Amino acid sequence: MKFFLPISTIAAYAITVVSLTVSFVACSNDKTVAGIEIGNPSIADSDTTTRDTVVKDTTPKDTTPKDTIIKKQPALPLVADFSVDYSSEAPKVLAKTSEQKEPVKLDTFSLSLTNVRSYSSYYTSISVDPILGLQLWPYENNPTEELAISFTEGSFIEDPFSDIDLQEEGYLKEMGVEFRTKATSAIYGQVLVNDEYVPFVYSLSNFQTFMLRYHYSQIDTAGGKANLAVIFRVKTFVNNIDFSTAEIDEDGSIHIDSYSNTKLWNTLNKQFLPSFQSLRYNYTTVSSDTISEYVFDIWEGIAAKKGENTIINGNFQSPFTADWILMNQFGGAADTTVLIENGTKERIMKVEVTQGGKHSYSVQLIQENVALIAGVQYQCVFTIWSDVEGQITARIGSYNTYETVGFQEHVKVHTTGQSVGITFTPEVNDPFARFELNLGGSERTFWIKEVKVLRIN
Repeated sequence: MKFFLPISTIAAYAITVVSLTVSFVACSNDKTVAGIEIGNPSIADSDTTTRDTVVKDTTPKDTTPKDTIIKKQPALPLVADFSVDYSSEAPKVLAKTSEQKEPVKLDTFSLSLTNVRSYSSYYTSISVDPILGLQLWPYENNPTEELAISFTEGSFIEDPFSDIDLQEEGYLKEMGVEFRTKATSAIYGQVLVNDEYVPFVYSLSNFQTFMLRYHYSQIDTAGGKANLAVIFRVKTFVNNIDFSTAEIDEDGSIHIDSYSNTKLWNTLNKQFLPSFQSLRYNYTTVSSDTISEYVFDIWEGIAAKKGENTIINGNFQSPFTADWILMNQFGGAADTTVLIENGTKERIMKVEVTQGGKHSYSVQLIQENVALIAGVQYQCVFTIWSDVEGQITARIGSYNTYETVGFQEHVKVHTTGQSVGITFTPEVNDPFARFELNLGGSERTFWIKEVKVLRIN
């Protein structure tokens, strides 16, 4: 899972760790620090306080509770750069100048940027469709604004996005950029044929509009800004294509469109959008058909390989706020503590349900970035026990539709630790499936450790 990095690296926070026989790592309540990622709106709109509670041991120590103030996160503005790259690997620089003998060089490549959207999860009542996302730009006072973007010259956009603050936009999953093409839109370049460069013109008339959706971990947040790098990879675009058989027109150029070199045009049409290396994309064709696809190599990098754990921080080694979220709703209330076992040093998530609420989902321990591949078999494994025997619901659903995409099982929890194993095969691809332990319904305390969703095949 080379792309999975905790979103908490985007929004840094400070927390005091008090180390005794058993150490407390993070505590939450109705104003929980759990879920501070990119501006969980239920907790990022004001300063919050978490209290470090200490478990006493037999040795006299100072066990005075200590307060740690979690300050409101500073604004996280959005900037974007648009460029062309000729390397085989994704570089850290904005663009790479082509070498003299690059097989294909681009001279002119421009598009009209029409929309920037965020796709986020929210934990307060908010009227944003998670499937359609939230429009960040253009703003309401100028809804038809467009930006001319040159990939070959390199465009850096900052001032037009000056009113965007991603800290206010929820628990970020993806960012989308939408472009519009004209009937005359084309990529102009040169291709090396028989050791000489021949001009070519690739028509973009197959596409009316297209949206590129980038995974949150593809967004660079160094320097206090979220930088969305939209880079067109030339080697991906022309991969396994032989231009030497292309027909050259009387003007000495290779025209690639629906009338000339149509087989080559159709191949380049298939490789055009994946060359931006976003997680996925959708587009509207010239005949008004709408098509959506994942970019295979990016999706492979995000999804777990065989034997890997798809759950992030399933052993609670990093702070609770990094990837796990405690949700209280419908009359439920709970508090969380991470304990360190003596001897094994394993970490245990303690969830103390002080008000059961109306439903099992009145208290939820959630992680939403579980990447599942359709038709692949997984096994969900975790260890759990409680001070009161009873039933809970374990589930993997979709964060944006809340439908079950993995499994839903009622699990009997005992007063001694038991390992639960659930094997399932999802029917749909979902990079943000939502793992839930629904712990509400009655007042009791749970202890949970070693949560895994393992890819079996």
